[in-house]
Order: sequence, then structure tokens, then C-alpha cells
Amino acid sequence: MTDKRNVRFKIRRLEQVKTWQLLILFVMFAFITATFLRLNNVGMVERREAVYAADKTDDSVGLASRLYDLQRFVSAHMNADPGRVALVKTYERDNERHKKAYQESSNSTANGDAFQKAEAVCGPIARSNGWRWPDMRYTNCINQELEKIPGGQAVMSEFKPLPVEPYYHTFTSPLWSPDFAGWSLIITAVIGLIIIGRLVVLAILRFILRRRKRF
Repeated sequence: MTDKRNVRFKIRRLEQVKTWQLLILFVMFAFITATFLRLNNVGMVERREAVYAADKTDDSVGLASRLYDLQRFVSAHMNADPGRVALVKTYERDNERHKKAYQESSNSTANGDAFQKAEAVCGPIARSNGWRWPDMRYTNCINQELEKIPGGQAVMSEFKPLPVEPYYHTFTSPLWSPDFAGWSLIITAVIGLIIIGRLVVLAILRFILRRRKRF
């Protein structure tokens, strides 16, 4: 008899907080969590756009500062993965400098007119097809022409675009971060576990009570 009273008492205690009340709390915190996660993503996008804006300028110091700002934000906030950030304009500018330096160095050699001869052939082809340096089709055309020109092979080996890898930046966002989004996610998960645990405990207690009524 005492055991039955204890079981009923525990059931009444658990039923004091209704499941629907916990569900309302769960939905509220789930909405708050989604909002904070969205804000984290918006903050990342703003900083990534600042990187792209700095990439369009020729300010390496400003670009490095924007990249550091993006890296610092992403590493401290969940749901802020920017993907692969490509510094397209910086790559194009550096390749133009690379091309000019190559032309200047090749002009100083005994076969200095070889590049100009290759450019005279490939330049119109590139413009008609919409190729732009450092397009590999333009590079291949120049190299093929250099092979045909006497002395062209002496200046051919260095004519190639810069490697693209240094102009790509990848930052990783943590799976959980100790910010508003992270803590609200934990609270939401705890409420969800409480709801599940409460339903399981109530089911077990009611099962025990029914079993004891039979005896």
C-alpha cells in the first residue's frame, strides 16, 4: 500500500509541470537559438563581403586586416563557416605584375623580341575568344608560339600563371561556441531531454502502478 502511495505521489509531482508548458518553452528557446545562429551567419557574411571589397582594392594591409577579422569571427562562432574565400582580384593584379616582370626580364635577353612575336600572334586570338591572362589557353598559345620562334625556348620556361592555392582561404567554424547561440542551443537541448525523460519516467511509474494494482 505504501509503495502505491509513493508511486502516485511521484506521478502527481511530475504532473505538476504539464508537458505542453515544457513544449512551449522548447519552441521558444528553439526560435531564440535559430535567431542567434542566423545572426552568427549574418555576421560572417558581412565580414566576408568586407574581404571581397578589400580584394578589389590594391591595399594589401587592409585586405590582411579584413581576412584576420573574418578568421577571428568564424573561429569564435558556430554556424559561421564562410566556405572557400577566393581573392580573385588580388590574383589577377599579382599575375599582371608577374607578366610585366617576365616581359621586362625577357626583353633584357638576347632573344628579347621572342615574347613580342608570340604576343603578336596570340593577342588577337585571345581577344577574339575572350581569353584573359592568366587564362591557360592564352598561356598555352604563347608557349606554343615561343617553341616555333628561334631562341623562344630560352624565355619560355618561366611564362606561366602564379599558383592559385595561396589566394584561397578556408576558415572553419566550431561545432559549438560559448556565445548566445551556443548557450541557447544547450538550454533547448536540456529542455528537450527533460520532456523526453519526463514522458519516459511517467510511463514507467504508471506501468508499475498498474502492475501493483493486479496483486
